[in-house]
Amino acid sequence: MSRDHVQSAERPAPVAGAPDRAHPDAGPATGGAETPFLELLARGASAEAYEQPVLLARAEGLSTERITALQRAKVLALRVRAELEGRRRREAELSALFETAHDLAGLRDLDAVLRAIVQRARSLLGTDVAYLSLNDPARGDTYMRVTEGSVAARFQQLRLGMGEGLGGLVAQTARPYVTDDYFRDDRFRHTHSIDTGVRDEGLVAILGVPLMLGHHVIGVLFAADRRARVFEREQTALLGSFAALAAAAIDTANLLAETRSALAGLERANEIIKDRSAVIERASDVHDRLAELVLRGGGVHDVAAAVSQVLDGTVEFAEATAAPAPALESSRAEGHAVRHRDDWIAAVVAGDELLGALVLRGHPGLDPVDQRTLERAAMVTSLLLLARRSAAEAEQRVRGELLDDLLDARDRDPRLLRERAARLHADLDATHAVLAARLEGSAADADEEADARRRLWAAASHLAATRQGLAAARDGGTVLLLPLAPGDTAADLARRTARHLGTAVHAPVTVGASAPVEPLTARPDTVAAAYAEARRCLDALRLLGRSGDGSAAEDFGFLGLLLAGERDIAGFVGRTIGQVVAYDERRGTELLRTLDAYFACGMSPARTKDELHVHVNTVAQRLERVGRLLGDDWQSPARALEIQLALRLHRLAAGTPPSARH
Repeated sequence: MSRDHVQSAERPAPVAGAPDRAHPDAGPATGGAETPFLELLARGASAEAYEQPVLLARAEGLSTERITALQRAKVLALRVRAELEGRRRREAELSALFETAHDLAGLRDLDAVLRAIVQRARSLLGTDVAYLSLNDPARGDTYMRVTEGSVAARFQQLRLGMGEGLGGLVAQTARPYVTDDYFRDDRFRHTHSIDTGVRDEGLVAILGVPLMLGHHVIGVLFAADRRARVFEREQTALLGSFAALAAAAIDTANLLAETRSALAGLERANEIIKDRSAVIERASDVHDRLAELVLRGGGVHDVAAAVSQVLDGTVEFAEATAAPAPALESSRAEGHAVRHRDDWIAAVVAGDELLGALVLRGHPGLDPVDQRTLERAAMVTSLLLLARRSAAEAEQRVRGELLDDLLDARDRDPRLLRERAARLHADLDATHAVLAARLEGSAADADEEADARRRLWAAASHLAATRQGLAAARDGGTVLLLPLAPGDTAADLARRTARHLGTAVHAPVTVGASAPVEPLTARPDTVAAAYAEARRCLDALRLLGRSGDGSAAEDFGFLGLLLAGERDIAGFVGRTIGQVVAYDERRGTELLRTLDAYFACGMSPARTKDELHVHVNTVAQRLERVGRLLGDDWQSPARALEIQLALRLHRLAAGTPPSARH
């Protein structure tokens, strides 16, 4: 301020403690030049107040020496004031750090620790926002974990790659960085996602310091303002000291969490050890029971009953066809019991052959030792079944000899045949069906083919024994004589047999069945004729491309005779109605269905439209399209017969019964 201005201004108010007189020659009685400044220091006046003694001296016209002395005293006083303020600030910062350390020491939850860190950082530096990011070693970046004072959702979800933005650079270099205007600072690698998040938050000045554990950076601590601001070195050092304290607190929280987890794991291990003693006792008990069952010749159901008592549940033996197929195959492949909904399935196998399964019902939770108990029981079951099979093989050979006699020795005495069958628990006076079964697929060599045939014969013999029937190996396949249950059909029996045998040998098995055969003791020679009929049905299925399926002669009618031997069925169907089939597949139309109904209705369009529930014009349009595809003479007697035969063959190849054609 100039002298003229001072003189023209109103006289300043006297400073408390300043000399009352303004005489230029004021002596020591008035006090030294430092006196007014000491009083200002004592009452903690603002820096602007230190100009008043000098201005007052000039206004009162004191001597130059006096004014110079006051100037020197003012400089010294301001220096002392700055030193005192610095010490007070450092004392406040140290106090805040000690308070923070005390607060963090009382925290045990990591999230609570992180929230306390950013809240205290924001309070210490007096910034608008404080936030903390933690490094993600798996993804190689650092991500926003906790914010304080933030209002932008996109900012709170930021991830910074190493070296990206200010925070990414701090995380990469382990050095603090500060900027008074982030968007104008070209030291940082600006990315769209980071700049968008920072702009949404409205941040301008940012200070970031690393969180260090030893030589490793675990994250970054930030303080930021929404206006331009210069962060002093003291503030950077303060945030760095606080970051070191925060990193130690984070490490402590992590160690405490790991300790809690370890203690919980020890408690669980102790409980498991206690439980295992009881489980081992149960395992020993079931071992003794199973050994006793084997020694006294117990059966499969005895094993299931014993395991049911030990596992406190219901255990049942199920045939391979009755158990859930996916779970059964999984258990067979893994060699362990597997869970299926609320049940457990343990496959019973002998080599590559699937014999069935032990099923633990309604027991979703199963202890590993109990699981092994179920698996051991399945193994014992397979041994019992093999022992039974060894004993039954002799019986199977006898059954095969009886069936061979029925097929070949037509002059046998019916009374003797009935007696032999009774000893095998077979009733030749019941209605039967003769089934011809053949294993599909080519073997690599003769030994493999012979082994496959033996497995098919063994599975068929087992099925015949359980169904009170007969089985024998014949003509490269197997022939079965099985009784028909009331209400059962030969076709149903053939399909079930194909599925059963295919599951047992793990390969497709095609089965053809004869029409039902009346009591065999009246005319034993009918078995040979029925077997020939079943063979023709089997050949027809294979010619139609239905290998692995089962059907009966009654399904084919007179076509069964036409299909006997080698014929190009697919070629005949393709030549006759192939264009109509292709048109339907390509356009999604129903020309085949219309054509089938047209012949079934005596080639009457009016009856055809009633059968199909469409307008007669629709029938006419479809038949016109058929004519363009098959030719103008498609309705002539010769062509019509061929077309009807091709339609029936097409249905049979697709496995569609005649009753389902519409």
